[in-house]
Amino acid sequence: MRRLKVLHVTTYDYANPVSFGDHRMMLRPRDSHDLRIVSTHLSITPQPTAIRWMHDLQGNSVAIASFDFESTQLRFESEIVLQHFDTDEPDCPIEAYARIYPFRYAADEIPDLARSIELQYPDPQHQVDEWAKSFVALGGPTDTWELLGAITKAIQREISYMARDAEGIQTPAQTLAERTGSCRDLAVLMMEAVRSLGFAARFVSGYLYNPNADGAGNIGGGSTHAWVQVYLPGSGWVEFDPTNGIIGNRDLIRVAVARDPNHAVPLRGTWTGAPSDYLGMQVQVEVTSDYE
Repeated sequence: MRRLKVLHVTTYDYANPVSFGDHRMMLRPRDSHDLRIVSTHLSITPQPTAIRWMHDLQGNSVAIASFDFESTQLRFESEIVLQHFDTDEPDCPIEAYARIYPFRYAADEIPDLARSIELQYPDPQHQVDEWAKSFVALGGPTDTWELLGAITKAIQREISYMARDAEGIQTPAQTLAERTGSCRDLAVLMMEAVRSLGFAARFVSGYLYNPNADGAGNIGGGSTHAWVQVYLPGSGWVEFDPTNGIIGNRDLIRVAVARDPNHAVPLRGTWTGAPSDYLGMQVQVEVTSDYE
């Protein structure tokens, strides 16, 4: 068990005072048996007129801040202390019928999993699904766990990670063709690849802990991080991080899960003013041991 502290600061700057619409925050990790929140502190400057909390369709914790003033800066600071219990493999084994691929999900699970199996991105040349099929053994059984692990490690090995500030997601076919992408691009590539094989998968947004003080360990830190969960009968939703080749929840702090990555944006909102007023955004994310 590790006790970790997450500091996430986002600052928007403007040349002249602008007004703000609602801002939607997904910053609070999902409490679970492997992740327990010890304390939270959310500070917004200038102070909003109201903050409302809700759970979205996937049970993610969402805060909505409202404003009725103008300002040249808007700053969000979230500090969370949590207990994190690492697992490299699921505590519960995969059901016997699902240990060899292909398999079918149980009939009573299909209604809840169906939308997570559907492909979401165009692949007119079938590049992604042909690439995914290349991991399936020919003429013999394919171990489900080994199949998913091989795809995870292949993306880590073959696709170069590149931090990308631009909004949006590359199509999986583009990421596969260009052999480079951000953590969210790599996550979407894996999500669509395993969906093409019939697995239920969903996008995860959260934070990444780097246990190496010299920063030579995990890549993708210093900002929010993205990875994938795949549903395996008997084991449930299992974490796979293709950016770092992580299988299980080691060093991963999940905040939001979604069928579509656009539904798991950490912070979004609107402002009203001249386009030239916007000077930029700065994001700082630090995940440290609370005992350091």
